[in-house]
Amino acid sequence: MKYGAIDIGTNAARLLVGEVTTENGHSFVKKISYTRIPLRLGEEVFEDGKISNKKAIDFVKTIKAFRLISEIFEVSELRACATSAMREASNGLEIKELIKKETNVDIEIISGNEEADLIFGTFFLLDFDKNISFVVIDVGGGSTEVSVFEKGERVASKSFEIGTIRLLKGKVNEDIWKDIHSWIANHVDLETVHQIFATGGNINKVHKMLGAQHMETISVRKMKELREEINELTVDQRVERFQLKPDRADVIVPAMDIYLYIMKELKCKNIIVPKIGLSDGMIYDMHLKRN
Repeated sequence: MKYGAIDIGTNAARLLVGEVTTENGHSFVKKISYTRIPLRLGEEVFEDGKISNKKAIDFVKTIKAFRLISEIFEVSELRACATSAMREASNGLEIKELIKKETNVDIEIISGNEEADLIFGTFFLLDFDKNISFVVIDVGGGSTEVSVFEKGERVASKSFEIGTIRLLKGKVNEDIWKDIHSWIANHVDLETVHQIFATGGNINKVHKMLGAQHMETISVRKMKELREEINELTVDQRVERFQLKPDRADVIVPAMDIYLYIMKELKCKNIIVPKIGLSDGMIYDMHLKRN
């Protein structure tokens, strides 16, 4: 059974068409089609506090296109979730109603905790020892979620108001770094070895740029070297040298800065990038509710 998941993030809107399948007794979300539109809601929201009329028109067109693609693939269910930018937009509910009226797609504006819950739904499909202690870092355009797991149970989770677009716009409170430091000190036993997982479009791209294979760890050292190499280039040079999309080229360094800071606080040397996200979690959640 095919499902459509629309993830309306701060930097981009994405449509994943997929299904849950099983091979050799192992279930996973099989990706059938993936479409990404650099909508960049956060650029306006973090600057002006709301979504402009022009951006709203682009938003409607994007959702209409996603709906048509979903119809072509004959999905059984289509779900749309919006995160940080829509949560903070003063006219977020108005835009939600406009989208519903124009496209008949009902957008759910979800909290950071709800976002994390959906991502972790698929996380436990991954082939690793769930009883180990581990931490998951998810960096988006508007917020960063850190979650701590002990013996398969999430024991602590926090959504911080720091993300790539927010950093680019200079809209991050400088105290946020101290807040992250304090939270980790209070909620993570740094004497215990934790496996560190990282999710998000930027870390997926970093993983690929470093030539790592599926579920292969990448080191802090290699990330720092890549970060310095990219940081010395203009956005146009980044696009040319690394074949990055323009809307990825400008946010990848701020993203690496957030990951590297949290990794330093966690005293870790390597991370695993499972390449799963909110849309995967949405598809798995729809599957569970139908089965």
